[in-house]
Order: sequence, then C-alpha cells, then structure tokens
Amino acid sequence: MSASEPGDDDITTQESISFEEMLAPDRDDGPEAHIERNAADLEAVFDVPVRISVVLGRTKMPVSELLRLDTGTVIELDRQVGEAVEIFINERLVARGEIVLVENKLGVTMTEIIKPQ
Repeated sequence: MSASEPGDDDITTQESISFEEMLAPDRDDGPEAHIERNAADLEAVFDVPVRISVVLGRTKMPVSELLRLDTGTVIELDRQVGEAVEIFINERLVARGEIVLVENKLGVTMTEIIKPQ
C-alpha cells in the first residue's frame, strides 16, 4: 500500500482539520434559547438547599466578656458603616455586597462576584 492510498495511517498524508472546523456549528437560536437550555439542564438542582451567610463584621473577645453580653449590648465590629459585607454560600466566599432596607427588613445587594481561584 502506498502513502496516497485510502486507509493509510500516516498522519502526513491525511487531510488536516482545523480546530475551528471541529467545533459545533453556530446556531442562530439567540441568547434566550441558550439561557433556557441551561436553566432546563439545572432543573435537577433547583431544590437543593444551600446555606447563605452574610458577614457584617468580626470581633474577638474573651469568654468572660461574651458571658456578660445582654440584650441591647453593642458589639464593635471590624468594619465601617457602608463598607462591603461578605456573602458566603455553604461557607465559601462567593460575593460582596451592601446592606439595604426592603420593606422594613434587611437585605443584601450583591456588588461584586468573587471568581473561584
């Protein structure tokens, strides 16, 4: 069998295929179709509970001081008013945000998403 015959395993005689040709063809479904397809793919995890925590600030104190805390006691934290709060999901930092008031309840607006490292 010569190098030009079909079925030859010699890579130098086979037709080269570019990386772009190997990619799936572009479909003109628009961004909404892509989002819907992804949302449907995630439907199985929609009911999985997650624990969300917002850290307003931190402080250290001895146990004796902790035992003296009472209703109305003010605890000084390591953050200033208006400074970003940390948002944790399942004990993992995922975002930072600001405290907002929504219908007489506290809420958090995300201002920065933390990219995983």
